[in-house]
Amino acid sequence: MVRNFLKAALAVVVLCATLAPSFAQDWPQRPLRIMVIAAPGGLPDVMARLVAKHLTEALGQPVIVENRPGAGGNMAALAVAKAAPDGYTLLLTGTNHATNPTLIPDAGFDYERDLAPVTMVAEANMLLVAHPSLPANNVAELVALAKQKPNSVAIAISPVGTPNHLGAELFARKAGIDLTFVPYPGIGPATPDLLAGRVQLAISAMSSIYPHVTAGSLKALAVTRPVRSSFAPAIPTVSESGFPGFDVNAWVCLMATGGTPEPIIARLNAEVRRAMALPEVRDSFAKQGLEASTMSPAELGAYIKSESLKWADVLKNAKVKKQ
Repeated sequence: MVRNFLKAALAVVVLCATLAPSFAQDWPQRPLRIMVIAAPGGLPDVMARLVAKHLTEALGQPVIVENRPGAGGNMAALAVAKAAPDGYTLLLTGTNHATNPTLIPDAGFDYERDLAPVTMVAEANMLLVAHPSLPANNVAELVALAKQKPNSVAIAISPVGTPNHLGAELFARKAGIDLTFVPYPGIGPATPDLLAGRVQLAISAMSSIYPHVTAGSLKALAVTRPVRSSFAPAIPTVSESGFPGFDVNAWVCLMATGGTPEPIIARLNAEVRRAMALPEVRDSFAKQGLEASTMSPAELGAYIKSESLKWADVLKNAKVKKQ
């Protein structure tokens, strides 16, 4: 009986190994959809349409982008989490995916079980910028000023859980300073007040804020990644300015429904990585302060987990209320 059971088990393993490559080759047979966490025009939407274009060419099937903003990105995530695990419904999400387990614990799905990592797509360098009237030209001077006059410096923040908000919380915590947080619906609505000096600081994606630096309307104090940006190499990092290991970035990744067959995940990963390696794609990203960045599914899964732990700690210490 044991011998027969082992023979049957071996036959199943061999059959699965034989069918897996064929399964991947036969897929897809119909159009795919990418659910995007943001409205048209935002960074996730731009990335989704770029990915959709290259996947359409590589897979021979239309890849349709559907914008489903709302609930901090969970409207789109829920749709993908509840979809059939067949690789036809994908999610283009970002940093919020690492903060939502803390901010929205009752999302209606399990973040790890119901969504499967495919690959990172891009990362955006972020800048700590100041109004020219602020009497601080670097991080050290800013920290000294804020310690001398607590809450005298106002920093614009976007909605809870966004990289702009997280960066401000982490910086204040690491520096041991008290800043006045001024909330805005997004960095776009905050920019007029920042340019007018009604708020003195902001942390924003380089692609959206750097033109104001080059125009002289704002001054760049530091890059929030551990390594200087090739886009603006003269700007120091927060890490080298006295806070080693400081790392805040906006990232965008591709996910599938949990339980999607591994051959399909591998195929999607390979095709997106191939697209992100194209010189024209990398050059286009660099001009916007973005970096084409890919990972294996396992690497992305580990990265999301580490980001979730990091930001859960920051949000807890900041006493941010759950949504």
